[in-house]
Amino acid sequence: MTTQTLTPPGARPEPRFTLTPELRRAVTLTALTLAGLLTGAAGEFLLHLPALQWAGYVTAFLAGGIPAGREALHSLFAERKLDVDLLMVLAALGAASIGQAADGAILLFLFSLSNTLQDWAMGRTSSAIQALMNLNPEGATVLRGGQEKWCELGDIRIGDILVVRPGERIAADARVTRGQTSVDESPITGESVPVDKAPGAELASGTVNLNGSVQATVIRPAGESTLARLVGLMEQAQTQKSRTESLTERWESPYAMTVLLGVPVVYALLRFGFGLNVDDAWYRAMTFMVVASPCAVVISTPAVMLSAMAAAARGGVLFKSSAALDALADVRTVAFDKTGTLTQAKMTLTRVMADDEGTALALAAGLEAHSEHPIAQAVVTAAQERGVTPEHVQDAQAIPGHGIEARGADGAVVWAGNTRLAGRNGATLNAAQHAALTELGRQGSSSVIVGRGPQVLGVMGVADALRPGVAQALSALRGSGITHPVMLTGDRQEVAQTVAAELGLTEFRAELLPEDKLRIIGELGAQPGAGRVAMVGDGVNDAPALARADLGVAVASGTDVAIESADVVLMQNDLGRLAGAVRLARDARRTVITNLTFAFGVILIVAPLAVAGKVPLPLGVLAHEGGTVFVVFMGLRLLRHRV
Repeated sequence: MTTQTLTPPGARPEPRFTLTPELRRAVTLTALTLAGLLTGAAGEFLLHLPALQWAGYVTAFLAGGIPAGREALHSLFAERKLDVDLLMVLAALGAASIGQAADGAILLFLFSLSNTLQDWAMGRTSSAIQALMNLNPEGATVLRGGQEKWCELGDIRIGDILVVRPGERIAADARVTRGQTSVDESPITGESVPVDKAPGAELASGTVNLNGSVQATVIRPAGESTLARLVGLMEQAQTQKSRTESLTERWESPYAMTVLLGVPVVYALLRFGFGLNVDDAWYRAMTFMVVASPCAVVISTPAVMLSAMAAAARGGVLFKSSAALDALADVRTVAFDKTGTLTQAKMTLTRVMADDEGTALALAAGLEAHSEHPIAQAVVTAAQERGVTPEHVQDAQAIPGHGIEARGADGAVVWAGNTRLAGRNGATLNAAQHAALTELGRQGSSSVIVGRGPQVLGVMGVADALRPGVAQALSALRGSGITHPVMLTGDRQEVAQTVAAELGLTEFRAELLPEDKLRIIGELGAQPGAGRVAMVGDGVNDAPALARADLGVAVASGTDVAIESADVVLMQNDLGRLAGAVRLARDARRTVITNLTFAFGVILIVAPLAVAGKVPLPLGVLAHEGGTVFVVFMGLRLLRHRV
């Protein structure tokens, strides 16, 4: 029988980087273009070997020009439009036709490099959806005809009885018919506390059974399960993010058309209007082509974005694309998931109310050491951290839906659990203890009552603790220009209200399903003055919202699905870095505007002078390449930025 291996809690698989055949080909061609450029330049300027010179330049032109030429021809004949690919190829050939093959090779290398870097950021849609699908087990144990049988996922039918053991991931939406357990639903709902399941309760596909064997009747086929619905939401959301790409495409064709039409116009004007001979008219027209070629324009944005992305990565903020960095500059609204993002997604003992806290904690730790429930582990961990030695107990027995009982060293019954277990042992809470339980419930904390026989020794609260420094991080984010922070969570209203109050957040939405988060992201973006909307999350349930938002931000401790879906990853799980990333993105935006203004300014000023014969080709190349160096330098300046 096939068994499923689960990743241990808190562990993450090693990050994977897959070099696709398309990306491998692009990297190879860019490297060949650079090698050809360097070889040709060495043969021309250092060794003075014409054979080496032309061998290098021909290699650069073939490696850098053929892919761009194919794309240009495809756009021309299939899409009926001109683009910068065609303009770059013709500019390179034009430079070569007047004896400046080196300049043509440089143009092709820079353009090839830019395209390769863009290709590197592609493909995360399919990766995200594949990561989401990987949450489904290969199959499940099904009870048919009184016999347990392993079935593939696609063979599971409505009405089948699933047998789900501790540690297994639930393969289909089902309803418990036998047994009791606790289920980790955080991948789907964001609920930080494991949810007890008894007969009649529903189990969602993709969630994890923690500590009890149950039988459950399948109520939905795999294609309509909760997890399948998440995949559909992901596919829908991923298709709605193309603002930057659309803007680039809108201007690319008109620019290429203008320059291409300008070259024959310049030649005809000079040849027939001003009476220049063929050689002089062609020389000036080709100089115009080189000067007007968008080398500096093309490299303006990548130079800035790559430098900014490198600076951000050094500070622990990974941008998956330059489009993500650009989008962050416009963000004014940030929606935060609660569990695992604002909180640690780890149960922590937050309060002990007892006459003798040490005695109560020692007994609770002794009892809970016999349980694997996350709440029990929180109590045991707290005792260890506080140097409290757990009391020795024996004959410990878990009582589903109540807690745990055992016998102490004196033979008396000792217990830890809820009010039902207290009543079972004839224990009565006093007014202060009742008040403590009420307050813990209002705050959304889980409570543990500890007692010895009919005596209540103490009341303890366990909750998901806030990440260290998260309040300061939100304050810094407001200082960076984020005007509308909001918290979204699948947790209960009381939990959300308590966390929001602690963080100073004035807006929150609670008890949300993944589709609710997706809808709210759209609503937030439609509000006046909202700017672009960013979503910060860590779980599978956040993946559709991360993909739907203008910018998705994931913490590195989150799930593979969230990380694959996000545009930005906080590698150190430090939300404080996000404010620095916002400032960096806005600085990058200003630099891009400066670069483009300069690059187009050079073209607008030098190109007419080249047509008038006032700028010889060497000076035109100097202006052109000088502009390129300037915009690259402006980009490199951002490397000094600290996130």
